Amino acid sequence: MTYGGTEQTNVSFGAGVAPWTPTPPVTPDATHDAVIVVPGIMGSALRDTTTGRWVWGLRDLRWVGAAWRHEDGMQPLHLDDDERSGRYDRIEATELLRAPVWAPFLKGIEPYDDLLDAVREVAHPKAVREFPYDWRLPVAVNGARLAEAAHEHLAQWRASEEHARARRSHPDEREARLVFVAHSMGGLVTRAAFAHAASQGSGLAPETRAVVTLGTPFLGSAKAAVILNGDRSGRLPARLRRRMQALSATLPGVHDLLPDYRCVDAGLDVHRLTPTDVAALGGDAELAREAQEFQQRMREKGPELPGHRAVVGVAQPTVQSLRLDGGVVHEQYISFERNGDGELARDRNGVPRRRDRAGDGTVYRDAASFAPTMGVTPLPLQHGALAKDSVAIAYVRAVLTEHDQALGPALGEGDGGLDVPDCVEAGRPWLLRLRPGPGSVLDTYAGITCTVHDAETGLRVATGRLGWHDGGIGAWITLPVPGLYRIRISTGGNAPVTQLVLALDPDDD
Repeated sequence: MTYGGTEQTNVSFGAGVAPWTPTPPVTPDATHDAVIVVPGIMGSALRDTTTGRWVWGLRDLRWVGAAWRHEDGMQPLHLDDDERSGRYDRIEATELLRAPVWAPFLKGIEPYDDLLDAVREVAHPKAVREFPYDWRLPVAVNGARLAEAAHEHLAQWRASEEHARARRSHPDEREARLVFVAHSMGGLVTRAAFAHAASQGSGLAPETRAVVTLGTPFLGSAKAAVILNGDRSGRLPARLRRRMQALSATLPGVHDLLPDYRCVDAGLDVHRLTPTDVAALGGDAELAREAQEFQQRMREKGPELPGHRAVVGVAQPTVQSLRLDGGVVHEQYISFERNGDGELARDRNGVPRRRDRAGDGTVYRDAASFAPTMGVTPLPLQHGALAKDSVAIAYVRAVLTEHDQALGPALGEGDGGLDVPDCVEAGRPWLLRLRPGPGSVLDTYAGITCTVHDAETGLRVATGRLGWHDGGIGAWITLPVPGLYRIRISTGGNAPVTQLVLALDPDDD
């Protein structure tokens, strides 16, 4: 008999023996592990259980502008006295975002549909669990909830008939283990889950194969201090700044994102933010103190993340440090270098050395990973797009299918970053700017395209004509009507860089 099956033989097959076929079967490149997807801050839809109303993350995008426009639009999200005392039953998280949303300072928060679809393509739907959580609450609280949910999910998947069939396709037919895919704050929640499990002796780490984090601020984000201060620079309408600042000042989750590294520029020295500093700039001193105590526990006794891979956004203009002046935060797009002993690196005059390390527009590059890790994958993407971009998702799929040793996205700094405002006025032109990545130069706009798309439908609504503006490359953009839009810059190299922008009604006070 030849392999092609051109010759016939009389062969009888016993019961349960499949007949020979000319083409051998191909096993799908999939995983039989249990996967948990953990979103970032503001990445879960929330419902008020006392009124039955959804207060964040509606699928109808018309609510986004209305929620921020009305004086009390964000009031249901404020932590009340009962919640401050530990009673957390008023708000429930229902699902991961299914439509883009927008918030001052954080710009656009992309939905998780593409990531979830990609995960389910390589894992049985029953093996995939979304973990929506109330991102307003302390990271430690959500971490404890995630630890419980992870144990429950793994036990249910292992007990299923689908798991029994799926594990037979694995080379050693081992039992399923856990894989966490976490975006932004979700990585902090995941790490807190491992810390909680370890304190309870419940052994989450031995049951976990890998953790993939996408833009997680393990060392915090200077942007959190800017949010708590209300960004006095005036680049956002005052009403939006005030409403976001008032909301954030009540939220432990935002205080948990404050930078846990020396970031306060004092001229010849660099300090950590103190609870007194946080109170002076508009935050809550008690919440800041609790956040710092939690961050210190994670820094000193926090567990390793099994099989940790960190996807880190690079090349985007990012706040990395701060200067405080009379309770006002001044953003600085530079970081401070350290020597091998961890102390500040200084020049011959004793001045701390400064360097622009950039990041993903929200998280400073060096804050998005911690040792030990199996690898850091830098991608030239904005923060929200790290959980949506096709290249980042391809990397997640590679980790899930256990072939990431040889596969993965193209590495490197990319061609440049995207600098756009948080919000603009509909019908009024504004300047979009391209920024070169650290150590690179943008000396031409040949081959670069700029398009504008409706965030809900994906339809192109405008094309930006790139040119030279004030010594840099940019394009004048006009968004036609109020709404949420996605700016897309394609360089023909790595994946396109995208960012959400909210267009406000110019007549809306």
